[in-house]
Amino acid sequence: MNVTLDRLLEFISNHWIMSSGLFIVAILLIQDFIESAFRKHKTVSPLEAVMLMNNDDTVVIDVREPSEYAEGHIEGARHIPLGKLEERAYELEANKNRPVIVTCQSGTRAPSASKKLSSLGFTQVFEMKGGLAAWQEQNLPVSKSRSKK
Repeated sequence: MNVTLDRLLEFISNHWIMSSGLFIVAILLIQDFIESAFRKHKTVSPLEAVMLMNNDDTVVIDVREPSEYAEGHIEGARHIPLGKLEERAYELEANKNRPVIVTCQSGTRAPSASKKLSSLGFTQVFEMKGGLAAWQEQNLPVSKSRSKK
């Protein structure tokens, strides 16, 4: 056992950059696991989002910027840019107990918007994985109508 520990320490000292990288990756994976276990919102794929939209009185919130939204969005999605979500959350008050799907362009802004909505008391928040890019990869319909405020 002592020989194995000595060899491990020797390896780490000889390959400290690689060992540091491995340590950092392990910490990030553990952090992600813990965060996903305790998050209040769930993630859904575009196809799961469609099922939610078909079966419930679901609200879709698009948190992209106005120019991105104008290029195409999910039909019926409410447009509230991420930067204005907190100040405009009152517009969604009636939907606090309904399923709410949050989407963005690629899935990078939706997690923070979902956390914000959960902290504001929304009980059924779903973050769409991959955002509108994943939606379009599934050949799901996109609308170019004006923003629904």
